[in-house]
Order: sequence, then structure tokens, then C-alpha cells
Amino acid sequence: MKEDLLHFIWKYKKYPLKGLVTTSGEVVHVVSAGLHNHLSGPDFFNAQIELNGQLWAGNVEIHIKSSDWYAHNHQEDDNYNNVILHVVWEDDVAVFRKDGTEIPTLSLKEIIPLKLLHTYQGLFNSKNYKFINCENEFKDVDEFLKSNWLNRLFVERLEQKSVFINQLLKETNNDWEQVLFLMLLKTFGSKINRESFIEIGKSIDFSIIRKLYDKPIQMESLFFGQANLLDRKNSNDTYLAELKKEYEFLKHKFGLSPVFKSPEFFRLRPSNFPTIRLAQLSALYSENNNLFHLLIESAQPDFSEILNIGTSEYWETHFNFGKVSKKSKKRISTSFLNLLLINTIIPLKFAFSRYKGGLDNERFLKMMSEIKKEENSIITNFGKVGERLENAKDSQAYLQLYTNYCVKDKCLDCAVGASLMNIKV
Repeated sequence: MKEDLLHFIWKYKKYPLKGLVTTSGEVVHVVSAGLHNHLSGPDFFNAQIELNGQLWAGNVEIHIKSSDWYAHNHQEDDNYNNVILHVVWEDDVAVFRKDGTEIPTLSLKEIIPLKLLHTYQGLFNSKNYKFINCENEFKDVDEFLKSNWLNRLFVERLEQKSVFINQLLKETNNDWEQVLFLMLLKTFGSKINRESFIEIGKSIDFSIIRKLYDKPIQMESLFFGQANLLDRKNSNDTYLAELKKEYEFLKHKFGLSPVFKSPEFFRLRPSNFPTIRLAQLSALYSENNNLFHLLIESAQPDFSEILNIGTSEYWETHFNFGKVSKKSKKRISTSFLNLLLINTIIPLKFAFSRYKGGLDNERFLKMMSEIKKEENSIITNFGKVGERLENAKDSQAYLQLYTNYCVKDKCLDCAVGASLMNIKV
């Protein structure tokens, strides 16, 4: 038995609605189960319970055993003084509030149908699945229910990304332009270098970026210098020497200190080397003086035109300093542009719209629907269980489903899992 199943049983009234009695013989009628609380404190707020015909309003606490009340020290916590009913699987001890009054206890062990328990156990039987608990039943779930749930998951994912954005806003005194800079660095750093790139961004006062607009050499020297990528000996590389000279000037002028650890090259394709990504981002900022306005504040920005940037001429024949390669225009690819939209631009537009008080979820659903879906093993596996993912809205919703519900076995907090448990009592 797990508490999440008891929460589900209580929340959706998966118990006999008539004939309920407490362990001390009081007749119980549940008028309202209350509001499910996922934070600290009692499990359900503002419930309404009739005990022997007397209506009580207050909170409900749920445990596997009554003695868990004392194991969790609730008897010492004022937040639990207003608990009017203790719902448990097994009653093994009387429970009292801090003031010494006994709390009525409802035991579920003898009244819950075995069919519901077997259905729940079947969800977590590892012999039945390879990918997710409900993979054999997923495709049979009502499409309308599934569609609404996935739309909610997409918005939930944007809200989750907003938590990181709000954290950056707090660190930068609500400087949205600098937050965009840090978010872009995070995406340009990809999975391997995202933390390193964010540290590079935090090591630069954004006022310096503003001052280096239309100065591509200085901008690039700033990025590479702060990334600790200029400390290389190559007497034949005149471009490297020029960047070093420029960086020494900027370092002295602005009191700069490079990050301690350089970004990683290992396990990366050359097109995704930190040198190429920093060169692209440097070009983006040296060519655009008000990027936040162009990308975030504008009602209908042309993302492909703004973000269709390449690098300085040096990087057209290099992937790293001192090593000449076949000449190629290293512009941002369509697939990487989509990643920028999915992971940076649209989440920031969402957070900024909410900040301005004009949030329209349908607008963001439409924007993400026009972007090609991501390709990864999770998306591939959902395809194998019969799901059709057509765009980035779909892939983002399914990623949210998998990472926040499926792998955490939070099936009963998921609309799909809850529907599979929809057994009449």
C-alpha cells in the first residue's frame, strides 16, 4: 500500500459512499473531500464531513497506518490542529491532537474492493511493460481526455521553465535582457556545456555586452576570454593572437575574471563545439543592439531572419583554434533554431506575457504547434506505443508526461493513469 493510492481513493471517492463509520463507531458522510494539498501540511484542506449528523469543516490527513501520525510528529505541529478526520489504511493506534482531543479515524482496509487494488498493482508490475507502466493501455485511453491532458502538460512545462527564468530575474534585478542572454547561453551550451555557458554569462556584466554592439572582434574576444579558451600557444594563429590582445584590454578595462573551467569538447560533433556556438552567439549580439525587443516584445518577430546568423570569417575554416578545416558557412541550422524557440524564446515570451498580465495559453499552443517535434528516445518510444506526435507542442507535452509522471510512478496524478483506475465501487 502507498499513500498516493489512498490519496486517489479519498479524492475520487473510490470507497462505498454509504455505511461508513469511524473506528469508534461514528457514522461518516463525506460532503466534500477537500482540496488536495501537494505541499507541507495536511493532505486535504477545507473538507466537509458529517459525523453522526454533525457537520464539521476542516482538514483531512491520510496515512497508511494511524501511528504514522506520531512518526511524522504531527502531534507537535500546529498546522494539524484543524484535522477533523484521519483516513488510514490500517488503524493501529488512537491519535490525538496537540490539545489532547482524539481525532476520528476512518479505516479503509476492509472496505476497498480488491478489483481496484489489483488494477493499481497491475500498473506497477514490471513484467507488463518496457517503457512506461501503462504502455499496453495508453493507446486505448479516450482521445478527448488525452488531448486535454496533454495541453495542460504543455502549459505545465512552460510554467516549470518559468521557475528557472524567475530565478534568473531575481539574480539580475529583473533585467529581462540579461535573462535572455543567460537563457540563450544555456541553449547554445547544449546538454554537455549548458552549466558552463551559464557561468560564462554570469561572469560578464551585461552592460559590457551593450557597449560592444557593432564591435564583433571585441565581442568575440570577450566570449572566448571569459570561457577560458584563449590560453593556448599557437604562434602561427594570428587571429588567436588578435583575440588575446583584445581580451587583455577588455579584462583590464572592466576588471574581468574568466571562468575556472573551460567548456567541454569531448563527445560533441564539431558543429556543436563550444567555439562554434560562442562564435555564433557573439555574432548575434554584435549585430543586434536590442535583442529582447526583437525576439520577445515584438508581436510577430521573424525568428528565422533574426537568428539566421553565422560566424566571423575565421570560423568558416576552423572548428577550433589553430586547426584549419574545409571551408563552410557555420550558420545556425533549422533544427538548432527550433531548439532555441522551444527552450528559450517561447518560454521567455510566456514568462514575460504573464509578467505583463496578458497571458494567452492558446497563443503559445499555436506557436509551438508550428515547430517541428523534437527527436529523441522518449519521443520514439511514445511512437512505438501508438502515439502520433506531430509537432513541438506534442513532443514537449509528452516529455513533461514522461519526466514528471511516468518515471516517478505518479500514475494517479496523471489523467491517463487516473482514467485506467476509474472503477465503480
